[in-house]
Amino acid sequence: MAKTRAGRGRRGGRWLRWTLWGLLAAVALAIAGMLVWSQVGVMSAEPEPLARAEANPGLVIDDAPQGVVLTPAAGGSTRGLVFIPGAKVQPEAYIAILQDVAVEHGVSVVITRPWLNLAFFDPRGMDAFTSAAPNVDTWMVGGHSLGGVRGCQLAGDADALVLFASYCAADLSGSGLPVLSISGSEDGLSTPQKIADARDLLPADAEMVQIDGAAHASFGNYGPQAGDGTPSISDDDMRTQITELVSGLADELG
Repeated sequence: MAKTRAGRGRRGGRWLRWTLWGLLAAVALAIAGMLVWSQVGVMSAEPEPLARAEANPGLVIDDAPQGVVLTPAAGGSTRGLVFIPGAKVQPEAYIAILQDVAVEHGVSVVITRPWLNLAFFDPRGMDAFTSAAPNVDTWMVGGHSLGGVRGCQLAGDADALVLFASYCAADLSGSGLPVLSISGSEDGLSTPQKIADARDLLPADAEMVQIDGAAHASFGNYGPQAGDGTPSISDDDMRTQITELVSGLADELG
């Protein structure tokens, strides 16, 4: 009888070890798969819009530890925007569309580099990005698509929230925070219906603007995106409207 119990104990121990090794292997494979997936299919900045922005004499572009930093060449910026890219979109893809916010309206822009190209995997707070522009004392936070969702999570440490084709998962309806939500009529991902469904998570006085003819990818310069609608607005018109809306919010903040 004693030998039988000992044999069962050894078999039970082996089963437990095999189970633990199996679980560890599954976790390791899942992590490896996520790492690979996060690096595959990253949407790069379109060369021509980026080159034109880089040639803009009024714009200073710095590749800093905090991210890509846009500042007016004239200096004197006291207002800033921490902008978080959409999932697997290169930060440089937003330089062209945000350049005039910096050049024409004196807003310093910090475009973050999310860990693994996905904002949800980046636990850093606002201080990790605002340190790129120490002279700025008024900060907006926001982003495009998934980046905007992450921006909502950081909004408690900012003076205002800016959403590009995005919506919050957290309830900010009672925050009293100034919010600008810009969406597109042709967006096939953050669709007008999805934006409307999440409207109650924002303050009642949030400014909701839908740009006619704008698709999801219209909010950056990285080319077409799978599942998106077809845009009918030009890049120049899109940039003009984005600039007016974001700078208008910055002016309201002082």
